[in-house]
Amino acid sequence: MANEVLFISGFLLFIVLILALDLGLFSKTEKIVSLKQAGIMSFIMVLLALGFYFLLILEGQELHGIRDFAQLQKVVAANQHQITLIPSNFAESLKIYNQNLGIEFLTGYVIEYALSVDNIFVIVLIFSAFAVPEKYYHRVLFWGILGAIVMRFIFIFAGAALINEFSWILYVFGAFLIFTGLKMFFSREEEDGIDPENHKVVKFASKFFSIHPKYEGKNFFHRLDGKRMVTPLFLVLLIVEFTDLIFAVDSIPAIFAVTKDAYIVFFSNIFAIMGLRSMFFLLVNIIHKFHYLKTGLAVLLTFIGVKMLAHDYLKAWGFTTEHSLLIILFILTASIVASLAFPKRIKQNVTNQ
Repeated sequence: MANEVLFISGFLLFIVLILALDLGLFSKTEKIVSLKQAGIMSFIMVLLALGFYFLLILEGQELHGIRDFAQLQKVVAANQHQITLIPSNFAESLKIYNQNLGIEFLTGYVIEYALSVDNIFVIVLIFSAFAVPEKYYHRVLFWGILGAIVMRFIFIFAGAALINEFSWILYVFGAFLIFTGLKMFFSREEEDGIDPENHKVVKFASKFFSIHPKYEGKNFFHRLDGKRMVTPLFLVLLIVEFTDLIFAVDSIPAIFAVTKDAYIVFFSNIFAIMGLRSMFFLLVNIIHKFHYLKTGLAVLLTFIGVKMLAHDYLKAWGFTTEHSLLIILFILTASIVASLAFPKRIKQNVTNQ
C-alpha cells in the first residue's frame, strides 16, 4: 500500500508540474495558441505517455511493491491480468507482468485519446454557440481539464471499488457501451447543435448565480454595482465540465474492459486528458474532415462492450490485450483513412434564376 501511495503521489506531482508549466507558458498571455505550439505540445504529451509506458515495462512492479512470487500472484489475481506466470522463475514472471502492465496502459491510453476526439467535436460546438473569443480557448480548456482530472480520480476509484464488490457490474458496463456505440452509429449523420439560452447547464446555473450578459476579458466573474456575477466564459467552463462528465461515463468503463487495475485506468485516462487541450488546437480547424471518425468510435465502443460481455469466452480462446490493441488501432486507422480517401461532399443550394 505504501508503494501505491508513493507511486500515485509522484504521478500527481508530475501532473502538477506539467500544469504549472502550461499555466506559466500560456495562461499569462491572451494570445491564440498557434498550430506550431499545439503540434509541439501534442508531441511532448505523446512522448511523455510513451515514456510512462516504458517505465511500466521496466519498473512496473514498483506500483504495487511486488517483492516475491506470492505477492505477484496475489496482484495478478486481484486485477485479473490475462497472463500466465512461471512459478519456477520469478524474474521472468515479473517481466511478463510488467510487459502486460505496459500494454494495458498503452491500450487504455489509445482508447481514451480516441474518445477524446469526440469530446473535441462537442467543445468546438460549445465555443461556437457561445461565440467565445479564440484567445480565451486555452483558459477554458486549462481549468476544464483540471476539473476533469479531479472528477476522473473520483470516478475511477469508485468504479474499481464497485467492480471489486460486484463483479457482475462489468456486464452492465458492457451492455451500456454496446447501447452507446449503436446509438452513436445510428445518429452519426444527425446535425449537432447547442442552444446557449436553453442549455440545461445554463438553466441550472441561473438558479444559483447572477449572470453577466457579456464577456469581461478572460474573467470568469465580474462585479457590477457591488454585485458579484458570473460571465458567459464561466458558463462555458461549466458546460465543458459537464460534457467531460458525460464522456467519462463512456470512456472509464471502456478502459475497465482492458484492465481492472484502477491505477492503470487512472494513468491512461490522465495522460489522454492532459493531451486533449493541445490536440484540440491541433484539430479544431480540420476536425470536420474526419467525418468517418464518429463511425469508427461507434464501432470501437461496441467492440469494447462485446469484449466485456464475452470476457470469459475470449480469455478461453486466448484473446489477449495485445489483440484488443491491434483491433482498436485498426478501427481508428480505417476511419481516418476512409475520411481522407472519401471526403464529405459539401451540399450546395442551387437557386434557379
